[in-house]
Amino acid sequence: MTDTHPNVDRVVAAARERGLEIAPRRFPDGTKTALDAASAIGVEVGQIVKSLIFAVDGEVVLAYVSGANQLDEHKLAAAAGGLRCTRVDADVVRSATGYPIGGVPPFGHATHLRVFIDPDLLQYDEVWAAAGTWHDVFAIEPNRLVEASEGVITDLKRG
Repeated sequence: MTDTHPNVDRVVAAARERGLEIAPRRFPDGTKTALDAASAIGVEVGQIVKSLIFAVDGEVVLAYVSGANQLDEHKLAAAAGGLRCTRVDADVVRSATGYPIGGVPPFGHATHLRVFIDPDLLQYDEVWAAAGTWHDVFAIEPNRLVEASEGVITDLKRG
């Protein structure tokens, strides 16, 4: 019997399918924001992987952005080869990924999504990503994040 959330079990299984062993950590007070997560874990806010889900010309895509940065929606649209980037609601996020907003992991999604990654995440030895819930996160080397998510590194930072 496990005391982990079923979403976390799915993320661990998805990691294993990609040759990764991850060790999710639970923070009962939650890690809903990058600042909350960084404070709970004891790392720099830039080491937090923000999973941002948008639609580019109607296609749902994922952007993994350093917690220290804000996403430039125009840059995401251009990276995805589109013109218009729009926010999606919580139902679309859950339908596309299988996870709630704030808990979207880098892999193990319900559907195949194109992934775009902020290069600022690559400056760290490890970054922390959601593990399927608002309360669970795991550490991963940035290069492994890129490989496991099949992400494309591209400038996404606003400003």
